Amino acid sequence: MVEKDVVRAKVGGSMFKRVTEATYLTADNAWRYRAILRYFYIQHERMREFLFPEEIFEHLKEIHEFQEYTVEALHLDLDALVRWGNLIARQEMGKSRTVEEFKKKRFRYQCTPYTVEFERMLIILEGMGETFGGSLERTQFERLYQALLKIEQIALGNLHESNEESAQVWEDVLTYFRQITQNTSDYIAYINSEDVEDRMQTEAFLVYKDQFTTYLRDFIIALQGTAVQIQDLLRGIYPQNLQRFFDQVMGHQQQAFRFEEIEKEVEDPYEEYREKWLSIKFWFLGNEHGDSQYEMLQQRTNESIRRITRVVQRLGERHRLFRSRKKDYLHLAKWFESIEKMEEAHQLSSVAFGVFHTRHFHIDHIPTEDIYTDIWDEQPMEHETKPIVRNYREKTRPGAVTDNKEMKEKMKKIHLEKKQRERKLIEQYIHNHQIKVEDLPIVESHVRKLLLSWIGKAMARKDRTIKTEFGTNVHVVLSDDRVELHSEDGKLEMPKAVFEFVDREVDNV
Repeated sequence: MVEKDVVRAKVGGSMFKRVTEATYLTADNAWRYRAILRYFYIQHERMREFLFPEEIFEHLKEIHEFQEYTVEALHLDLDALVRWGNLIARQEMGKSRTVEEFKKKRFRYQCTPYTVEFERMLIILEGMGETFGGSLERTQFERLYQALLKIEQIALGNLHESNEESAQVWEDVLTYFRQITQNTSDYIAYINSEDVEDRMQTEAFLVYKDQFTTYLRDFIIALQGTAVQIQDLLRGIYPQNLQRFFDQVMGHQQQAFRFEEIEKEVEDPYEEYREKWLSIKFWFLGNEHGDSQYEMLQQRTNESIRRITRVVQRLGERHRLFRSRKKDYLHLAKWFESIEKMEEAHQLSSVAFGVFHTRHFHIDHIPTEDIYTDIWDEQPMEHETKPIVRNYREKTRPGAVTDNKEMKEKMKKIHLEKKQRERKLIEQYIHNHQIKVEDLPIVESHVRKLLLSWIGKAMARKDRTIKTEFGTNVHVVLSDDRVELHSEDGKLEMPKAVFEFVDREVDNV
């Protein structure tokens, strides 16, 4: 427990300390400090670690803003950057070439790791601009799946790779996962930004709507195909099986000798690997705290497609609103003129203009919760029109709280009896754990609706298997052949469908 507190104290101390290395970004002469350190970073990328003041001064004089810059000011700036931890000064112990160099200590400078990372980040930010970047790359998921598949083979001992190859596979997994999370989150933020929202409201967006929608739809299709494979693979790999793979990765990293790792005492060297693996697993599968980021990404992308559809619809309505309908009215007038009988003219008028002098009443009463109930099967609704006078007040009288327990039980009993009748009715059409539409006789209307609802639910699932209202699992098989389903209220032409009951508890009829 004491060792854990020490490690936690070290981490906390480094995380909450003041970052003096970032002072040069907001100091009074930040433009001078940034120019100096940008030159150091460029030379660091070219593998030149140590620079002399003369070389730095010669570079700065090529910039227009530094025409009046002096060597003394450069030395003051270099001292400030050394003091803030951006540069490391080392005294040059070689022979002095002039008396002035002999009198003054001659230093050469090297930029620190903090400075390199700051400048690298600033260059990335400068290239980004003021909008989010990112993209929805379909191939990244496939590459991640192939890398995870290789880890599974190594962990189970089916594939024998060297420590270096295992470490490379692990690095590939982290790289692909990092690119997926960063690119997708940035792109979703981009399409939800205010700038994109304003562009969608313009007529010019109609030119790109198909390309934009196709881009999102193709990503969703590829995501659904590959992500399911990744989820199954992650569920099948247990943490104890990864110990073999992480041993190889650790073995390769220990070959790179560093003095810091000798002094550092780590209680569990595999904890970082396990935490990163859990992050990948939680991103695709979720955890006890919420849904997975994969499902959220799918929802956000679908919502973007729906938003584009709504915007295009509004733009189309706006376009039709300002479009002249002179030719339409002239065509309609010629149509009326060609009709000889008044009865036919009335029929055309009813189609073109609808019913005249209609009044619509809105009633907030909902008679039933069944969405499949036809309107002519409902009881008429009653609407009481209140007098529109200033002094009218509705009569009220105190009422007691009524106990509707008996009515609830009665309605519950009726509902259960109805479901039981539907269950027995549907079982009459089950033969050998199957319902074949082509073999069905004339069925009841609610049976037809039930079968169609099963087909609709199954089409939304990849395995075409759903759980019915009766607690049984049904696998729906559709073919390209067409058949007719006859019911009490007509016949329906539909694809040839077979409903296969899986693990059915009731006996066959």
